[in-house]
Amino acid sequence: MSARLDSAQPYVVGIFRIVVGLLFAVHGAASLFGVLGGAAGTGGAAVETGAWPGWYAAVIQLVAGGLVLLGLGTRAAALVASGSMAYAYFDVHQQAALWPIQNGGELSALFCWTFFLLVFTGSGALGLDRLLTRRTVTTPEPATEQPPEQAAEQSPEQTPMAA
Repeated sequence: MSARLDSAQPYVVGIFRIVVGLLFAVHGAASLFGVLGGAAGTGGAAVETGAWPGWYAAVIQLVAGGLVLLGLGTRAAALVASGSMAYAYFDVHQQAALWPIQNGGELSALFCWTFFLLVFTGSGALGLDRLLTRRTVTTPEPATEQPPEQAAEQSPEQTPMAA
């Protein structure tokens, strides 16, 4: 059973990454553009452009979430996203109370640790990271065959030993 689960792991990590990236990007889009209910606490509106920290957090959410969703630069984007959520938790939420259940910081804490996990797992399957890595890896050229007369002329130290 473990072998079967292990073989599916890259695909499950890829699907996990897609879902988390989509949720994070949508959160940023809602805050930036006022769609899907808008930013929290604005009555459905967008956050004011350039407002600290809400607007910058929304930009990070949209961009990093989109990159994680696509699996492009996943580790770096996840690190930035994790850091932004750690900042959100400690600067915004923890002032109200110690525990996330008390201060409303569950989502920030979950996103923080989720993205931190993706820093170490990478994009998994189904990501552009893997596609680009496969294309950039150069494969060695196959050895060219020598004509029989050149192979016969080789000295004993040049010919491969028979096993």
